[in-house]
Amino acid sequence: MVFECNIDARGKAVRFKLGMLGVVTGVFLAISLLLVGAGLNALWLLPLGAIVGGAFALFEARTGWCVVRAMGFRTPI
Repeated sequence: MVFECNIDARGKAVRFKLGMLGVVTGVFLAISLLLVGAGLNALWLLPLGAIVGGAFALFEARTGWCVVRAMGFRTPI
């Protein structure tokens, strides 16, 4: 599958910043859960979701492709 570039440099920068924020937030949440001693429960879905979402935003920034724009929606950035 080939990803066609559908965002400009400004959109890439925004997705990169959001991706980094998501990954850093997820890592911070995971470390916090480890320090508190939370067991393996549904609470771990929060840092996992933040890290995966942030990584996907970084992927979008790297490839210049946005899944929302690819579905036909117009984004303001």
